[in-house]
Amino acid sequence: MRKNFARLVSLLFVFVFALSACGTPATTEVPAATDAPAATEAPVATEAAPTEAEPFVFGMLLVGPYNDGGWSQAHYEAGLYVEEKLGAKMIYLDKVNPADRPGTTPDQLAEELVAQGAKLVIFNSDDMKDASTTFAKANPDVYVIMASGDQVWSDGKAYEEISNLMNIMGRMEYGKMIAGCAAALSSTTGKIGYLGPLINDETRRLTASAYLGAKHCWEQAGNDPASLEFKVTWIGFWFHIPGFTTDPVDVSKDFYTTGYDVVISGIDNSVNLPEAKKITDEGTPVFAVAYDYINACDVAPDVCLGVPFFNWGPDYLKAIQSAADGSWQSQFLWNGPDWSDLNNHDTSAIGFVKGNALSAEDSATLDAFIADLAGGLNLWTGPINLQDGTPYLADGEVASDQQVWYLPQLLEGMQGLSASE
Repeated sequence: MRKNFARLVSLLFVFVFALSACGTPATTEVPAATDAPAATEAPVATEAAPTEAEPFVFGMLLVGPYNDGGWSQAHYEAGLYVEEKLGAKMIYLDKVNPADRPGTTPDQLAEELVAQGAKLVIFNSDDMKDASTTFAKANPDVYVIMASGDQVWSDGKAYEEISNLMNIMGRMEYGKMIAGCAAALSSTTGKIGYLGPLINDETRRLTASAYLGAKHCWEQAGNDPASLEFKVTWIGFWFHIPGFTTDPVDVSKDFYTTGYDVVISGIDNSVNLPEAKKITDEGTPVFAVAYDYINACDVAPDVCLGVPFFNWGPDYLKAIQSAADGSWQSQFLWNGPDWSDLNNHDTSAIGFVKGNALSAEDSATLDAFIADLAGGLNLWTGPINLQDGTPYLADGEVASDQQVWYLPQLLEGMQGLSASE
């Protein structure tokens, strides 16, 4: 009986052990798993994991301060436009120039942006052209936009096949013609000053375009062509660098105190406006034309005739979108205004905002001039001579894009240097 009892106990022990082995997951592990965060939060983890692609990161090198109220701010705000429209992310370095960042070059700084994740880098100043080429060749997997420049223009003088580089520039020649017309319509002395940066192809053709606009509207108003004086003074860089450039405030003052009653800015910020306001407040009414940035007249609105501005957003958006989706093409873009809607923020590369100082009568005349340009009026039509009298365009000859882009001198009738001394 002891033997049978022991056998019974042994069988019961085996049964309980087996039951325990089979039942433990059902009675202990499952409830624990049900209560655990992994089971209840699994759907959340699926949604939070990379449901949205990482934003495309693009970098921007700005020659001046990002908030300069001029050239660099126009680029910076275009970057914000791209962020909004594309969901991309902008990183940037401003004050990319020898004075603010001595010992560094733009291509070196572009490497810093790439290290921070940039897959595309915008070089925003004509003086960065060589650096953009160097960087693009050294980084074939990074997309490059050179704002201005002609490296990949197949009809240009410096053409190179650089598959990851794109040139983008607006046809500001039209904006400058409009600015010159506004200046000529408003001037009572017939003396127009032009505040120039440094001398190169870009600045010569833009300054000359302002002159052509002024000359056309001066003559259309019935004035003697010979009585128009148009003078450019170059300061040596895109903006004032103490000890390196001529002070543009002093240049503006010199213009205003020697009979020039309108000064057109061609530099990266509109320091001529405060000087015009000062002179006007002292009892001599004078005017100014701003440059680059849509809100540049805000500095001194009551003396501002208007501002021709760049709208980089639409072209930057298309280019960066193409880099992000793989449809990128190396190309040279030189786009003009949307004549059907000059100041359309989504379509027009160049615009013109009228200033408070432009009279109602002159405003109407300026509108007619803009309509003529939209209708095909081309002021780059001969006869046009260079400053030294050399014929450039024969009577009735229309300038090619190359003749405008690579203008070798200022034009006959303009005062000022055509080349650096």
